[in-house]
Amino acid sequence: MSALFPTYKRFDVSVASAKGTTITDVAGKQYLDFGSGISVCNLGHRHPAVQQAVEEQLGKYWHVSNLYDIPLQEKVATLLTDNSVGDYVFFCNSGAEANEAAIKLARKATGKTKIITFKQSFHGRTFATMSATGQDKIKDGFGPMLNTFEYVPYNDLDALKTALDDQTAAIMLEIIQGEGGVVVGDDTFIKDVAQLCKAHDVLLIVDEIQTGLGRTGKAFAYEHHGISPDIITVAKALGNGLPVGAMIGKAALGHVFGPGSHGTTFGGNPLAMAAADAVLEIIFQEEFLQDVVQKAAYLQEQLRTQLEQNPVVEDIRGKGLMIGIVCSEDVSSIIPKMIEKGLIVLQAGPNVIRLLPALTVTQNDIDQALHIITETLEE
Repeated sequence: MSALFPTYKRFDVSVASAKGTTITDVAGKQYLDFGSGISVCNLGHRHPAVQQAVEEQLGKYWHVSNLYDIPLQEKVATLLTDNSVGDYVFFCNSGAEANEAAIKLARKATGKTKIITFKQSFHGRTFATMSATGQDKIKDGFGPMLNTFEYVPYNDLDALKTALDDQTAAIMLEIIQGEGGVVVGDDTFIKDVAQLCKAHDVLLIVDEIQTGLGRTGKAFAYEHHGISPDIITVAKALGNGLPVGAMIGKAALGHVFGPGSHGTTFGGNPLAMAAADAVLEIIFQEEFLQDVVQKAAYLQEQLRTQLEQNPVVEDIRGKGLMIGIVCSEDVSSIIPKMIEKGLIVLQAGPNVIRLLPALTVTQNDIDQALHIITETLEE
């Protein structure tokens, strides 16, 4: 009997170690990891530069509280603002906390309470971020949600315009809905949302927790659309496995979060900042991002070519190395078969196989994964 709450339906893999794109279980079996801890280990498991940075920080200090200056916070914050449209950063411990901070900032800055989000979105599991999420299954059994959120269909501008009113503080969206099924935002829709926010003095919050930090081939996914969000949230890949999140905001919002307005005990702790510093120094290099684009193009092209005649596969969608294989049936029985063959993949919605390989994945890794994917879907 386990002493853990049964909050996770776990796969039959008991991890002993991991390195790069390989996971080894307690029996010595190896798996090619195309889940990356749900887009967390974007540089692969135990990346040498990240490990070295954390080990060096371990020998200095682990925690002193945010009541004191932590120089690494300034360095990481500067890396984030220099590579985004933001000017200020608040560090926390997770994506949910980053989105919670974004919601609080938007409401406090505007004096309004309504936030519009989208059906099939996912923003976290705190009460505010659960309320922001446009999926009923996340909320079942927890009673009334915060009633200041309204959900409209994604990629539907007319529905968004109908929902917009003078009490709207912000519109909150994912450029690609990850948990919702790897649903890609239309370019025109994303641009129109940004224009709508400007026209109505509404803040635009872009949740980049899964799409950010190189996953789509750019530093942030919003860059594909040439927009300038007021607030950006990141987490997952920021620490490459160490828990850390961040909310990035524009200069006009800086005064809103003054002393005592928001806080965290562990957010921005030195170990997480050491990891984040090493991660960003690598991911924000243009050569690295171009390499991601090339790998993604190869993987997507091969998936379309090799699965074109497969009757189970309806579509290949996504951007960069965030890819969904849309199937005509529930994939919950297909994914365990791929894992049994040695390939870790994820599910997104009932009928989408989600691929989130490390951005450091090799062509040999990709070819190996393609073989397992096609073989399993043919069966």
